[in-house]
Amino acid sequence: MALGRTYAVALVGLNGYIVEVEADIGQTLPAFVILGLPDASLNEARERIRSAAQNSGIPLSRRKITANLIPASLPKRGSGFDLAIAMAALLAANDIRSTGRHVFLAELGLDGRLRPVRGILPAVMAAVRAGYPDVVVAQANAAEAELVPGARVRSYTTLARLAFDFGADPQDLALDADLGEEPDDGDGHPEPAMVPDMADVSGQAEGRRALEVAAAGAHHVLLTGPPGAGKTMLAERLPGLLPDLGDQEAMEVTAIHSLSSLTTSAITLRRRPPYESPHHTATAAAIIGGGSGLPRPGAASRAHRGVLFLDEAPEYERRVLDALRQPLESGELILHRAAGTAAYPARFQLVLAANPCPCGKASGKGVDCTCTPTMRRRYFARLSGPLLDRVDIQLDVERVALADFGAPRAEETSAAIAARVRAARDTQLDRLRPLGLETNAQVPGRVLRGGLRLGAHHTGILDRALERGSLTARGYDRVLRLAWTVADLAGRGSPDADDVGRALALRQSGGATP
Repeated sequence: MALGRTYAVALVGLNGYIVEVEADIGQTLPAFVILGLPDASLNEARERIRSAAQNSGIPLSRRKITANLIPASLPKRGSGFDLAIAMAALLAANDIRSTGRHVFLAELGLDGRLRPVRGILPAVMAAVRAGYPDVVVAQANAAEAELVPGARVRSYTTLARLAFDFGADPQDLALDADLGEEPDDGDGHPEPAMVPDMADVSGQAEGRRALEVAAAGAHHVLLTGPPGAGKTMLAERLPGLLPDLGDQEAMEVTAIHSLSSLTTSAITLRRRPPYESPHHTATAAAIIGGGSGLPRPGAASRAHRGVLFLDEAPEYERRVLDALRQPLESGELILHRAAGTAAYPARFQLVLAANPCPCGKASGKGVDCTCTPTMRRRYFARLSGPLLDRVDIQLDVERVALADFGAPRAEETSAAIAARVRAARDTQLDRLRPLGLETNAQVPGRVLRGGLRLGAHHTGILDRALERGSLTARGYDRVLRLAWTVADLAGRGSPDADDVGRALALRQSGGATP
């Protein structure tokens, strides 16, 4: 046979596409050519494959080898094509028998070892969806690949063992070669981090209640207050109030982190909502996603189904903050670059924390504040009006009183609050399932003013705020969503006037709200 054919997967964002790998052995001088829009790391596969095959006892043909990756118009990147190209070349030289419809996903070491690659979970998911359930991966990626329902996974540590199972002559294979210990790329199941408990927060009854409402309805939050008031402590405890992820949600989150991780391979699905807290010096590419070639996921996508916390929010670049406006509405990030377009899910809860002014002392009487009114306005102007209009809860966090801080007291735990949050989420799911929705934060305005419409005697306070201009039309809808969440936590079938008033107070109590 002068032509060999195997299969691999090319990832564009989280979407995977089956790639047909053809290898042809010509009659000309020795050469190794890879066609089909390969990137630099894929072009380097030529030397990796030659050395791996030689050290495995099955050297490649000394004639010209041409590998073609179909479709040729789809950009290919990364070292995950190494194994598919090597198997196609061996098949073309009749060194192995037919590989059928197996998909090969692994990098090759010079010694013939199969090395793990990132993005195995979304790649295997794409292969199964395309009708290619038989997948071959490196041993280090096996547990992650087996998370995909319907996948038939075969894993190997060396190319020699793989070639033997596909019919290579065992006489020359380096089946018993001593490759030394496998390099440690991380065990894939690090020790779980301790989840901070809400019981650690002294006082801050309003902040605790606001976080409970945010967790119950998946609402976004802005916390404004002086340094040391507890804004960061509250934000760090929000993930502990959220329910565990369902099967589909856990698969989405694990796939994103599989694509983002440089070292570890997932052993189990991520059931807990993720938490991302990038530094305020982070670039747009770090938070939104990007990089050279096809864009990679940023912190906003890694926080999918969880919490994205931006501490000292006014210190971030304004263009970075404003770039979050799209995913806050759509739950998705679509990144366009010259090399292609990638789409990543980004349905997260945004939590912003900010000081009231540059010096942070403009709270209460503000007697120690040294900032001029112009400095304060310029400071908060970095949080644009359109961004803040998308933040449901805007709360002032006051300094902790001595009575709350000094005397020991038993605060409510995260577990107790999380139980109420789960009950409220179940109520929302029962009400919104016919609409294909899950939480109050996702309810569109037409539904709020249609099937879930409240009477004028309940919304009178909102109507007056809208007429005065202190509330936008988007803000009107967001207050209604908050009111439904407040009612769900209280066990009421629909919001009353008090729930609407409470929701409006949560919306307008922040220092950034006019």
